[in-house]
Amino acid sequence: MSDPRERSDSRERPDLRDRPPVLRITEIGEPILHGPCRPAGEQDYGSEELAQLIDSMFATMYVADGCGLAANQVDVDLRLFVYDCRDDDGVRHIGHLLNPVVEPQTAGRPLIEEPEGCLSVPGAGTPALARPARAVVRGYDRHGHPRTVEATGYFARCLQHETDHLDGQLYVDRLARRERKDVLRQTADRREEVFARRAAATGRLDWTGPAEECAASCRCRRLDPTA
Repeated sequence: MSDPRERSDSRERPDLRDRPPVLRITEIGEPILHGPCRPAGEQDYGSEELAQLIDSMFATMYVADGCGLAANQVDVDLRLFVYDCRDDDGVRHIGHLLNPVVEPQTAGRPLIEEPEGCLSVPGAGTPALARPARAVVRGYDRHGHPRTVEATGYFARCLQHETDHLDGQLYVDRLARRERKDVLRQTADRREEVFARRAAATGRLDWTGPAEECAASCRCRRLDPTA
């Protein structure tokens, strides 16, 4: 998910570790974005491959100046997203979720209309899309431990947007036909400019390691599986 709000935090960090690969972000129209993703299973939890994917997704999200990124947005068929998003009170939330499920909303829930964009629809956005003002999302961390994330305001919007991705739905699918045409026209006009900006940001991004650290004894990040 792209974030149209002004940022106060820098995405450039002291270079303390080798940066993971920055991945190509898939675009609207590619099949992987338009179908449900594979649920994570026992073969995924705790693996070095999953840890490395999460690291690369964070790096890719920062380069693209996003606040959330789903695995199918980097051409990986897995129910996983990462996020680094401030809520409406300015509190920063950083994390990831596997197999996320948004709890059903009660009837008469309050909705908020706010701008929304997507890294897979580059350079475009809608000025107002209605979503619930609060969300509770349940899922698992990289080791298979249950996690529950409660969110309000823009952070709630981010979590719902990313969960939609894993169900094969983009925010443009929620728009009226005229609004959708306008968004697609925007991205056709601006995508090359966005790609150039991301390429420049890739060269500037430094990396201190993952936003979320495991314990030193954890095997999921060891490059030497015999260590």
